[in-house]
Amino acid sequence: MINLEKEINNIFRNKTLLITGGTGSFGKVVLKSFVNKNLKKIIIFSRDEKKQEDLRAKMMSKKIQFILGDIRDYKSINFAMRDVDYVFHAAALKQVPSCDFHPMEAVSTNILGTDNVLRAAIENKIKKLIFLSTDKAVYPINAMGISKSMAEKIVQSKARSISKDTIFCITRYGNVMNSRGSAIPKFIDFIKNNEKITVTDPSMTRFMMSLKDSLNLVLFAFLKGNQGDIFIQKAKGCSVGDLTTALQKIFKKNVGTKIIGSRHGEKLFETLVSREEMSNAIDLGKFFKIKIDKRDLNYANYNYSADKKINSQEDFTSHNTEQLNMNNLIKFLKKQDFIKNSL
Repeated sequence: MINLEKEINNIFRNKTLLITGGTGSFGKVVLKSFVNKNLKKIIIFSRDEKKQEDLRAKMMSKKIQFILGDIRDYKSINFAMRDVDYVFHAAALKQVPSCDFHPMEAVSTNILGTDNVLRAAIENKIKKLIFLSTDKAVYPINAMGISKSMAEKIVQSKARSISKDTIFCITRYGNVMNSRGSAIPKFIDFIKNNEKITVTDPSMTRFMMSLKDSLNLVLFAFLKGNQGDIFIQKAKGCSVGDLTTALQKIFKKNVGTKIIGSRHGEKLFETLVSREEMSNAIDLGKFFKIKIDKRDLNYANYNYSADKKINSQEDFTSHNTEQLNMNNLIKFLKKQDFIKNSL
């Protein structure tokens, strides 16, 4: 966890945390870090009873409560938030091709479901909610990114209108290694099975973040976030081609690659902060913070001097972030627990 662990422990002491989509990769890393801390209760809210049962059997903690429900159903998420202090909203449809083929499912979960979560948070006077977003929400070209971008807008719209009793913040990050459906575990399976690694485009770049990084970003936002703030970690990047080469070096197998072409909705590179946002971004060292735009519809009443900065700004992308060279990429990967366990 981050250096502010003591502060986190003090804030969460005897408090209840609810995690939507809590049986996913993010929820599991939260449980691993928090289950032995001093929270009163951690509520895992999700719709998959099998994943809940598997996680319950694995954790075996009286501190964890499992609630079966769906953020698409306002009544179920509103019921789950009774007597809850804080919420990490991680539930979402995340697979780009799946959302492109079934866009209304992305709308139902990522947009309408998020609105349900926010309304329930307001109704139950939640102290703070952190919404987990994605780089694909910036300049979106696919249904998943569009739906998450809309969800961000909904979060900030409500943040402008609610009282300070409930605070909404956003975290935005790139691909998380070893998260559900991510590329690296698939690449490892290809290597172990002595099969060529299927690659859509080796020149694609992606941000590299561990599950621990994703948790640290959320905790940083939780501690430092004000109403409507967006937080972004300055993640490093690499090309997909370098990633496949590094994994083959780590596992000491040269299986080669097979290029299959881009999938529906895939980008050449990902953007975490747009140039428009960079004109107002605050550099916090390891993170960027983007304050909410508090202007209302009476635009004539505001000073537009900040807009002049946009032309001189550059997006923060997986192309122009610090790139991991082969040696550093291998070192970075070898530090990850799932890599160690796979070797």
